[in-house]
Amino acid sequence: MLGPSSLEVHDAGVSVGPGCVPPAGNLEDLTAMLSRGDLKEILCACAKAVEGGNFSRLNLLMSELQTMVSVSGEPFQRLAAYIFEGLVARLSYSGSSIYKALRCKEPASPQLMSYMQILFEVCPYFKFGYMLANGAIAEATKSERKIHIIDFMIAQGSQWVTLIQALASRPGGPPSMRVTGIDDSTSAYARGGGVEIVGQRLSRLAETWGVPFSFDSPGVPASRVEIGHLDLRPDEAIVVNFPLMLHHVPDESVCQENHRDRLIRLAKSLSPRVVTLIEQELNTNTATFSLRFAETMNHYEAIFESIDMALPRDHKGRINVEQHCLAREIVNVIACEGRERVERHEPLGKWRSRFRMAGMSPYPLSAYVNVTIEGLLKGYSESYSLEERDGAVVLGWKNRPVVTSTAWW
Repeated sequence: MLGPSSLEVHDAGVSVGPGCVPPAGNLEDLTAMLSRGDLKEILCACAKAVEGGNFSRLNLLMSELQTMVSVSGEPFQRLAAYIFEGLVARLSYSGSSIYKALRCKEPASPQLMSYMQILFEVCPYFKFGYMLANGAIAEATKSERKIHIIDFMIAQGSQWVTLIQALASRPGGPPSMRVTGIDDSTSAYARGGGVEIVGQRLSRLAETWGVPFSFDSPGVPASRVEIGHLDLRPDEAIVVNFPLMLHHVPDESVCQENHRDRLIRLAKSLSPRVVTLIEQELNTNTATFSLRFAETMNHYEAIFESIDMALPRDHKGRINVEQHCLAREIVNVIACEGRERVERHEPLGKWRSRFRMAGMSPYPLSAYVNVTIEGLLKGYSESYSLEERDGAVVLGWKNRPVVTSTAWW
């Protein structure tokens, strides 16, 4: 049976525990399984039925599954409700129709921002990644007077708030900071406007802290960025930031261009002081359907459990946080294929291979950064775990790896 600790990070990839074993195919075994009412067992059986094209068996399983899931129940019942939604979408549509069907009506921008902020505050996953990346950036540029950060997913610009404050306190005065912010449509919707909103917000903050600051954006999506979009200047120290976004960039399994490796090589060609990478720790890119189903189930179980620990079950915003910040990712992994499947995560070992093939080496993280992260986690549940592995720092829930942060040069 799959559980929060049944997947482990390895340099070669992810090893899977004994979950999602193919169930026997006869009616007696199916009846026995349904009578046990084990939600995970039934979900795994659904995955195997999808993979084997056994739709009569799948219909029986999903009829039972529908009575067991709930968006207001226990953490795994809530997760299972969105997995069920993904299975329904997969069976009901094909090709480009799948992704269009998933584009349910979004809440208004202020509401979505509020839900994202709740998730940011109650779980340390984002703060952990941003803090590790900013620590590496501060260390790598400590002697520089002009810093150019190329952020491949600017989102709300939240990552740079603490870095601006840190630069303001540098002995001898702060360096100048220029940010090239690359945007995506989801972030633009959540902000309720274009990327210039982020630039204005950060400019005001930098002015308050006395940090010389400028902001621009190339106006193209991450997968289309070329060196000519980046306005490079010879007197600036370059930093490249890949925050929870490279898994959205298609690779060789999706298209001939392989933009994922192209962007990593592009980063290397800029001779950066450091390149920072934050990614979720699971394997949904080229894995078989049943394996990526199991990976998704394990990964998001940890996240749903950690949310449950932080927010009361009757918290009004909890369902909205899970529905609008997490559910679409889950449904996309399960329902979509080809270019419509944009959630294509890779484990730490695969990211290591990609960066090394591009000619990069791990950037050593200072002990001070780790101490700072440990301090951050003291404000959260003791079920969070922190581990350093060969230069990577891994944040987990009950020892199940959830997010990894690495730095390269």
